[in-house]
Amino acid sequence: MARVGIIGAGPSGLCAAHHILNTPGLEPPVVWERTGQLGGTWRLSEQIGRDSRGLPVHSSMYHGLRTDLPTVLMAFPDYPFPEDTEESFVHHTVVLKYLEDYARHYQLLPHIKFGHEVESVCPVVKQEEGPPTWRVTSRDLQSGTLTTTTCDALLVCNGHFSEPNFTKIEGLEKYEGEKLHSHDYRHPHPFTGVSVLVVGAGASGLDIALELSSVASQVLLSHNYPVQLPSDFPPNLHQMSRVSRATQHGFTFSDGTHAEAQAVIFCTGYKYSFPFLSQECEVSVKDNHIRPLYKHLIYAKFPSLGFIGIPQRIVVFPLVDYQVRYFLAIVMGKVCVPSYDNMMAIIEEEEREMKAAGEPDKYYHIFGPKQFQYMEGLAQEAGLKKPPGFYEKLFTIVIVRLFFSFPIFKTYNYSLTPDGSSIVEARHRVSINTTRDLTLLVVRQLVCLLWRDFRRVVWLLGSIMVKKIGNIFKFG
Repeated sequence: MARVGIIGAGPSGLCAAHHILNTPGLEPPVVWERTGQLGGTWRLSEQIGRDSRGLPVHSSMYHGLRTDLPTVLMAFPDYPFPEDTEESFVHHTVVLKYLEDYARHYQLLPHIKFGHEVESVCPVVKQEEGPPTWRVTSRDLQSGTLTTTTCDALLVCNGHFSEPNFTKIEGLEKYEGEKLHSHDYRHPHPFTGVSVLVVGAGASGLDIALELSSVASQVLLSHNYPVQLPSDFPPNLHQMSRVSRATQHGFTFSDGTHAEAQAVIFCTGYKYSFPFLSQECEVSVKDNHIRPLYKHLIYAKFPSLGFIGIPQRIVVFPLVDYQVRYFLAIVMGKVCVPSYDNMMAIIEEEEREMKAAGEPDKYYHIFGPKQFQYMEGLAQEAGLKKPPGFYEKLFTIVIVRLFFSFPIFKTYNYSLTPDGSSIVEARHRVSINTTRDLTLLVVRQLVCLLWRDFRRVVWLLGSIMVKKIGNIFKFG
C-alpha cells in the first residue's frame, strides 16, 4: 500500500489526513506539525516574532477576527458547521473548535506528529520508470532527534499566511513611528488616540482599519484602487491613494497629499515559503508565483508531490477538499495527468494569457470567481460529485455586500432551503429579497461615489470604454 505524507496540520492538512484514511489501498498518513496543536493560522498566538522555542510564529490571527465568508459556504463539503451556530460570520474561535471537532470526528489525532518540524524533503528518483519516492527528514523539537521517513507521495499543507510581504516605500527607514505587519497585529488597544496608516485594502486591511477606527484618532486607509471604495466608513476612517514615500513623522501619497501618522500597519499579504524543499525538488517561487505547478496543485516534474491551498481569494475549505481528492485520485491511478512536456505547455500557455491581459506574476494564484470552474474541473476529471450550485451565487452576494457595505456586511445571515436549492438571506432575523436589496445598495453607493469623485469615475469609465473598443478592433 502507498504511504502519503502531509506537512502541516492546519485545515488543508487535516482535510488531507481525513481523505487518506478514507481511501482504500493507502496506508494511514503521517502528518508533521511543527507546533504543539492543530489548526494552523486559526489558532491565535499571543506571541509575535518568535515563539518560546525561538521559531517564527505561524499564526496571523488577531483577537477580533470574524470570518469574511458565511459558515454555510465555508464548511468542508462532508462536515457542516453545527446547526446551532447562530451567526453566519463567526469568531475565529468557532472555526478553531470546528477544526478540532473535525479532527476528533474523523480520528485524525493519532496520525499527527506534533512538535515535529520538517527540515528537508528530497526526491528519491528510481532507476526504473515511475514516480520518485520522497525522503522526509523531521526533527523532534523537544528531543532534537532527527527521523527520516520515506513516502510514496507527499502533500505540502504548510499554509501561506505566515511570512509577511512588505510593500517597499521610499524613505521608510527615516520614519520614526511604529511599523508592523498585520501578521503581528493582535488587538487595537495599543493604537488608542493615535493616527494610524493602514497600507492595503484587502479583506484583512479593511477589517483591521475598521477595528482600529473604534479607538484611533484617525485611520488612513491607503490602497491602489482607481476610485474610493463605495462603502460608508466611520468619519475618522479616510481613504487615501497609494503611499509614495515616507517622512520622519508621516507619509506622502501618490496624489500629492501628506498626512502624519504615529503608526503604520502593512496589510500587504504574505509570501509563499517552502524552506524544507531541497534544491533537488527544483520548485521555484518568484514574485509569489510558484513554478511549475499544474492546476496550481501538482508539481509537474514529479506529480507525486502536491501543494494544497495555494490559490487565493477562494472558499478555502471546499476548494482544498476538492484538491486533496483530485490528488489522491492521481495517486490511486484513477486520474492520469499529462506528460511533463504537456503539463509545462499548459502552464506556459496560462502564463502567456496572464501577461497578455496585463496581469503581473504575483496575481497568478489569485482566483476569485474562476475558482468555481476550477473545482468543477477537478471534480469532473476525478469522478467526484459536482460542487453545489449555491457556492458561486452565495460567494457573489457576499463579495458585493463586502465591497458596497463593508462595515455591516457581517450582520447578514445565510442559510439554504431544506432541499438546498435556494439561498435564504436575513438581517436581524428578517428575511430579505436579495435581488432587490442588492440592486438598491449598488445603485445608491455608485451614485454616492459619482457625487464624491466625479472626475475620477468618469476618467475610469472612459478608460474602460477605450480598452473595450481597442479590443474589438484588435488595437493595444
